[in-house]
Amino acid sequence: MEPTTTQYAGPGKPGVEGRAAALSLSGLHKEFAGNVAVNHVDLVVPEGSLFGLVGPNGAGKTTLLSMAVGLLRPDTGESRVCGVDVWSDPAEAKTLIGVLPDGMSMPERLTGRELLTYIGQLRGLDAGVLAGRVQELLDVMELGGAERTLVVDYSTGMRKKIGLATALLHGPRLLVLDEPFEAVDPVSAAALKSILNDFVAGGGSVVLSSHVMPLVEQLCDTVAIMARGRIVAQGPLDEVRGDTTLEQTFVRLVGGDEHTRKGLSWVAS
Repeated sequence: MEPTTTQYAGPGKPGVEGRAAALSLSGLHKEFAGNVAVNHVDLVVPEGSLFGLVGPNGAGKTTLLSMAVGLLRPDTGESRVCGVDVWSDPAEAKTLIGVLPDGMSMPERLTGRELLTYIGQLRGLDAGVLAGRVQELLDVMELGGAERTLVVDYSTGMRKKIGLATALLHGPRLLVLDEPFEAVDPVSAAALKSILNDFVAGGGSVVLSSHVMPLVEQLCDTVAIMARGRIVAQGPLDEVRGDTTLEQTFVRLVGGDEHTRKGLSWVAS
């Protein structure tokens, strides 16, 4: 069975599954020194979905997500979050988005509580509301035991969790996470999965990029496969992968079959 490229309707309009768009990208394009990183991409993330964006290294995933959330200005194209244009109304759009970039930089000489309090103050949250949210996030992320630990001394899993906490702090409707499970141990990964599932169950939407196909199959209900700056397939998980696994579909679509069959001439000769 060939993978489909199921499309959903635009913001505020019901899609094929009766859902509006949490994120709608139209014609996003970016070049660096004449090299095309993202090639006129159209992508729609339905509300209430846990959406996986997969692709090989250099496919353009990080560039695409950076343009989608307002961190990198596109050469052409449009990004809308719940119907709000990210570039013409950035202040409103960014109240709707929580972002966890890959390799996110943080003020590392603060504790987790201090970091969350600082971010909340920057966002203008009421002091009473902020204190309650900070405590709840530390409890949910299981970071209460590291109350006096500076972020610089956090493990990789702890850094991912505090980064996700900063993204959730202001109560966004959409989370955009770039490689949130990279280098995370199984215990921390299980905690992150539970938090994301709860967020979607509560009415939120999530976009995450990952190289780990079994993780995407386990976690996501909708996916897009990106290669060479283009989206080559998107839609519900079962329709995109068809009768095979997502990894098999991915390898076939990005042109990896020939390379995966090759071996080293001197190994087992």
